[in-house]
Amino acid sequence: MASLWDDLESCVTYAPNSFAAVTGDRGTIQPKANFNATEDAVALKKAMKGLGTTEETLIDILTHRTNAQRQVICKAYLEDTGKTLVQDVKGDTHGHFEKLLVALATPPALYDCQEVRRAMEGVGTDDSILIEIFSSRSNQQIKVLCDVYLKETERKLTFDLMKETTKEFGTTILLLAQGKRDESTQVDAGKAKEDAKALYNAGEKKWGTDEAKFVEILCQRSIPQLRQTLVEYHSLSGKTLQQSIEGEMSGPLEDLLVAIVKCVKSVPAYFAELLHQSMKGGGTDEATLTRIMVSRSEVDLLDIRAEFKKQYQHSLHSAIKSDLSGNLGACLLQICGGDD
Repeated sequence: MASLWDDLESCVTYAPNSFAAVTGDRGTIQPKANFNATEDAVALKKAMKGLGTTEETLIDILTHRTNAQRQVICKAYLEDTGKTLVQDVKGDTHGHFEKLLVALATPPALYDCQEVRRAMEGVGTDDSILIEIFSSRSNQQIKVLCDVYLKETERKLTFDLMKETTKEFGTTILLLAQGKRDESTQVDAGKAKEDAKALYNAGEKKWGTDEAKFVEILCQRSIPQLRQTLVEYHSLSGKTLQQSIEGEMSGPLEDLLVAIVKCVKSVPAYFAELLHQSMKGGGTDEATLTRIMVSRSEVDLLDIRAEFKKQYQHSLHSAIKSDLSGNLGACLLQICGGDD
């Protein structure tokens, strides 16, 4: 995908800023008209009553209501049955399909919180989950995530991240987890030139790399400002900033900084690439596929679908259909929302 990420003009000049809103009209799941939470709760209870489960009903309801509407359904379900919808879904379904339905029934910030906790469980850390979430979320999403994490664990997220991550990668994740990226929409061309030169001097121009300078600029400047900096950097060095990072760094820090640069250019293109990687080759990364499809379903999944078709010459819908079957595949196809 080097050609995509090297195309600064289309990625930087015209790409929508998915950091600007948590939800919007570029999602595949929109509010259901004439919504009746009580009727939906009764239908879900009936679908899971007795022997066997009517999976089609679970899929139809949970993929055609927004998360806000699902939360009202969850409340009505609890009032009617005395049990949570998540409890019954876990009791009546299994495997990756169960995890997908539970994700749909979970508020977005709590779902992010659960995924971050999963990334830090056990020995070692799943850096890829931390990279995906913290490189792509807005300040507001990160702040709500931190609030939910504190409520769920009675610990600050930054405290746990400090214990679980190390070196420059840990420093960078902690900076992103503060949710303090500049949100200005104004671009200072002079500052962009200055930052581009500082990055060039910290990497390409010197023996060794001053990683701290890359972290400082990429984690704190606004998205519009960074887009201009990418253009200035290419003009100065003859390389894209991504190419320089890939040549100068390695390991999780490289992966994280490259992810930030990709999200600066185009969040939908970044997620289209991750979705492709989750389904290519032997086997499927169902956890990543589920996380992206659910978390972007009300944000920018339409744009991700368009980028997927542009990059890989086939639709996201067709990729899911050929890679997955059964209830999991059927549910993901409903979230996808259509063929391009």
